[in-house]
Amino acid sequence: MQQTKYAFSKIVGLGYDEAIEKVTGELKKEGFGILTEIDVKETLKKKLDVDFKPYKILGACNPPYAYKSLQAEEQIGLMLPCNVIVYVNDNDETVVAAVDPAASMQAVDNPNLGEVAQTIQGKLKSVIERL
Repeated sequence: MQQTKYAFSKIVGLGYDEAIEKVTGELKKEGFGILTEIDVKETLKKKLDVDFKPYKILGACNPPYAYKSLQAEEQIGLMLPCNVIVYVNDNDETVVAAVDPAASMQAVDNPNLGEVAQTIQGKLKSVIERL
């Protein structure tokens, strides 16, 4: 697993569709549902008539923790849900990545969000590690 300042990612030995199915199942095990699904390739073709690699953005939400976050910070909805992406890179490898909520919540400067962010960070890391 690789980690950047804002995400965790992993090249997985799965096909694109299989990776989407697997990450969705692993997210479910951690209490997340998928609220939104954006097919970037399809959208760019439809809107701009350009070809793009397979790339999907999954908006993952863990309702109890989303509720805690909203109670602590009214405008935290701007950073919800947690995005998870699945795409095929230039080497024809399937990559799965998840946002690091602890990194994004640092910008909010609300100490009441720290525990929630750390918990969600751990859950998303576990999902990526299990792929």
